[in-house]
Amino acid sequence: MENLTEWLEADADRRARHLAERLVASSTSIAATGNFAANWQAIVESPFRGGRQAAVERLQAIDPVAYGRSRNHVGGAVTRLSPWLRHGVLSLAEVRDAALDRVRERSQAEKLISELGWRDYWQRVYAARPEAIWEDLEPPAAVARGQQSDHLPADVAAGTTGMACVDAFSRQLTQTGWLHNHERMWLASWLVHTRGVSWQAGAGWFLEHLLDADPASNNFSWQWVAGTFANKPYIFNRENLERYTDGRHCRDCPVAGRCDVEGSYDELSDRLFVTAGDRPERLTIPPATPWFADPPSGQPLVWLTLDSLGVTSPALRQHPDAPVLFVLDPTWLEQERPSLKRLVFIFECLAEVPGLECWLGEPAAVLTARAAACGASHVCVATTPCPGVRATAAELADRLPVVPIDWPPFCDASRVTDLGRFSRYWNKVSKSAMQPTA
Repeated sequence: MENLTEWLEADADRRARHLAERLVASSTSIAATGNFAANWQAIVESPFRGGRQAAVERLQAIDPVAYGRSRNHVGGAVTRLSPWLRHGVLSLAEVRDAALDRVRERSQAEKLISELGWRDYWQRVYAARPEAIWEDLEPPAAVARGQQSDHLPADVAAGTTGMACVDAFSRQLTQTGWLHNHERMWLASWLVHTRGVSWQAGAGWFLEHLLDADPASNNFSWQWVAGTFANKPYIFNRENLERYTDGRHCRDCPVAGRCDVEGSYDELSDRLFVTAGDRPERLTIPPATPWFADPPSGQPLVWLTLDSLGVTSPALRQHPDAPVLFVLDPTWLEQERPSLKRLVFIFECLAEVPGLECWLGEPAAVLTARAAACGASHVCVATTPCPGVRATAAELADRLPVVPIDWPPFCDASRVTDLGRFSRYWNKVSKSAMQPTA
């Protein structure tokens, strides 16, 4: 294991160079192109900066009424809060409360709060079915024509397919780490249904680059598009694209009028699929048993994870004077292959936490060693569905208890019995989710 704490204290340019040289693995990421200066400048100019201050500034700018009216348009008043929500710098309850504070009638914030509900829903599905993060939750809703590839095509990764919209989405993803939700769905649909690429390959590509890359929201959304966690596959067509982009991609597209997404939904469906899939049973997903552990006596060690990268971690708020650390897991680096811009954002979040230690190593080993060094009797961590965190807690259970600390509640989910569809979950929690924190 290796102590990386000094990286948090370095200036931004030096820190980024450390990250690029030591931790960025992918040859497709902007850190590995050999032109660090230009790529670092693109990150510096990004509107997304890690940390609590940037998160609060963005939160103060949200407009729930405009969001409800324009969110489907790529130029609409979307919040762009997802990078900070994903890393726990903002909580769902905090954003919900801010939205309610900015409207006269609660109903004016309903669209925004229901979108927060999707994030909560994905996390609950992840906790209940962690193995399904890379496996079909149910058989495909439609049988595709042709063979499927498990590899991302080079022209897609490079943004050189010849379709103006797809190439724009690809370049924006790899250069900025953010896409509007409609752009994500269009790109995913085209990649899976038109190019015949597995949703897993696409999900892995997004995890590498998105600043809000979260296995639950990302992978289950890809399954929703693919039709392996939905009643039908999501189909991308030109009419929908032009409607929500004001036609900006189609006007000068070299394949306009003869591209892959021309036609009605029925025509595209007939072109893409052979028949409906075979689903003998309705998908039901019972919620996971809540994670709980009694805290022993003695001093805790606070463990920040990718789901709680800041002073807003409920574990740190409950124990503000405890030693605190973050562990960068080599297994995570190998599996998700995060790009430089992702790592920069993460380290910007960590750099704002006073007294934080940052280590590279296997989490159980690092936590055991640091707990012994500071005399901690147990570890406190913000509740998370992450299987890696829970596996570490199970491994340490007999010698160093890991105690989860819950986030401020976004909703009352006590009546939820089936997570098989968002509607079943939302019908049970929407009333409580629309209430401000007491």
